[in-house]
Amino acid sequence: MTQRDIIVTGEKVKIREKVLMDARNDYQWCRDAELSRLDAAFPLNMSLAQYIDEYTLELRFPSLSRRRYAVETLDGIHIGNCSYYNIDMKRSEAEIGIMIGNSNYWNKGYGTDTIKALVGYVFRHTSFKRLYLKTLEWNIRAQQCFMKSGFTAYNHLARDGYKFLMMELSREEWMKQNPPQEHHEQNTPTT
Repeated sequence: MTQRDIIVTGEKVKIREKVLMDARNDYQWCRDAELSRLDAAFPLNMSLAQYIDEYTLELRFPSLSRRRYAVETLDGIHIGNCSYYNIDMKRSEAEIGIMIGNSNYWNKGYGTDTIKALVGYVFRHTSFKRLYLKTLEWNIRAQQCFMKSGFTAYNHLARDGYKFLMMELSREEWMKQNPPQEHHEQNTPTT
């Protein structure tokens, strides 16, 4: 892996471009019942071979409406993923998501560090004025992570039998919370 693959480094994590070697962990995490429950989804029901075929295709032809990244510890252990998606250039906004798949890294600040690093990267390298997310109403741990990262609740959403809390962070508010300083990002072009 080259330094160019790393898009941003936080205090505990590095966020980097996805690679094919991530597929086995991602497959395992997508099939995990507890992780699926936290994501308001059902565990994945496809073979590893089929998953790797689709994964390879997505790496080769990435979506224009989504950017997916791997999250790893500072010593290079792949522990999860993060993304920004539902990119809306007219509204100058995107939705963000995170999943720390390796439960050995839960409740230790890795999620908060990932969100802070991702949000900082997005606001420094795009023209978005707003980032938003949804989290299950009962997932207090996730809500605390997002609040520590500057997000505030703004609405509730019921969809597919689930109740979500909607949270947002504006570029203006983020800039108030994060005055200019030295940054750890690598020079990589994005949206």
